[in-house]
Amino acid sequence: MKSHYLFGSLTRISDLAERPFSVTPLPKTAWAGGDYVVGEITTTPGCMRLLELENGRMAELADGDLVVGAFGQRAATLEAVGDWRAIGADQRFDMLTSAGLFGKLTSKSLFLPPLMGLSYRGHVMVNGDKARMSDYVPTAARLQDCSLPVILLVGTSMSAGKTTAARIIVRLLKRAGYRVIGAKLTGAGRYRDVLSMGDAGADRIYDFVDVGLPSTVCPEEEFRRALRRLMGMMMEDGADVLVAEAGASPLEPYNGSVAIAELERQVRFTVLCASDPYAVVGVAAAFDRQPDLVAGGAANTQAGIRLVEKLTGIKALNLMDKATLPELKGLLKQHLGKL
Repeated sequence: MKSHYLFGSLTRISDLAERPFSVTPLPKTAWAGGDYVVGEITTTPGCMRLLELENGRMAELADGDLVVGAFGQRAATLEAVGDWRAIGADQRFDMLTSAGLFGKLTSKSLFLPPLMGLSYRGHVMVNGDKARMSDYVPTAARLQDCSLPVILLVGTSMSAGKTTAARIIVRLLKRAGYRVIGAKLTGAGRYRDVLSMGDAGADRIYDFVDVGLPSTVCPEEEFRRALRRLMGMMMEDGADVLVAEAGASPLEPYNGSVAIAELERQVRFTVLCASDPYAVVGVAAAFDRQPDLVAGGAANTQAGIRLVEKLTGIKALNLMDKATLPELKGLLKQHLGKL
């Protein structure tokens, strides 16, 4: 009888859930980032026992469940760090994100609950070959530069408010009649952020998973090539504007600085989402880039807003306050055109 598998959202670009495949253990010398593999759940601690499925729904796992995910790397400043290359001889690893990003945990915040543990059951094999995320990238997608006007969202760290700001901006642009693409260009594989841009009204949504990357912790040239392929896919949609989020911060090892450099000529408006006012100063100084607006936790109160503006001279708005939306709309109109 065929085993029952649960498919993490990193498999959403594939057809593995609909077609026959086998599972074969391979020597570690044959392993690579982006390989689709099967792990058996060995520990399901507390609130971290959820798997994000292909459609974005969250499923609760139990010991013994078989999960299809992909080898990759994560380097989250506030949560967890891990790498598939650190998996030892016992072939045990961790669920680095709920999307099915598999690797060995090497560092974790004390504030983050324990991650789910898995044991390696084997690689997903299709027609005798191991299945890789890159196998499912459309071959017709051309490498291309971005030619759309871009609203860029960057952060001082993860969980700084970028996706929330992106949703608000997408809604304003859609109400103004724009055809909008929402995209997350860097980070570690999760589907929820770009799905939330779709929920806000984006006509199409994309992220780096669409071009075969489980996360963007990878060599710069590999990321640059994947990003240009992603741009080629987006340019075919006939959109008016791209709302692009660079996950984490530009200074972290997710290639955020590369993504920003690739888009730089098309960026019309930049929102820096910051965890606190002093982080705004740090990122602006280290990255030598002046945003048009500061949002996120640094702008949650009038005291925070005053401090941001005192330290940097940059406009700050609490975008969660509906009273600020006319001002945000005016700023977008000034930089993008009629709203």
